[in-house]
Amino acid sequence: MTRWLRPGDWLVLSLLAAASAYLAVTLWSGGHARTVLIKRHGELFREASLLHDRIVAVPGPLGVTEVEIAGGRTRIRSDPSPRQYCVKQGWLTRAGQVAICLPNATSIELAGGERPYDSLQF
Repeated sequence: MTRWLRPGDWLVLSLLAAASAYLAVTLWSGGHARTVLIKRHGELFREASLLHDRIVAVPGPLGVTEVEIAGGRTRIRSDPSPRQYCVKQGWLTRAGQVAICLPNATSIELAGGERPYDSLQF
């Protein structure tokens, strides 16, 4: 099939690939977050600014989950859940990103910027 493509065809394909990559990065990434919503049992436990570094302890059915806020980003620092999926998720930096610790009924969500989608439910 490549023998039928001419240099102009390759140029058009390259431009389309570059435009697709640019649109994917600009349209599908959320804006910069300003706050973190910390939820316990699906209800808002605390809303904290990302401007101030701190560690928030969130009590849950299995124990205490520690949420770390540092440098304009946040993460679940420690959690008593057995598999540690929410801890392994790492740092969240963009509006709309979420980390959920289901066994301990705790979640964090970044808010304040432009979200890349309309809603999120769990």
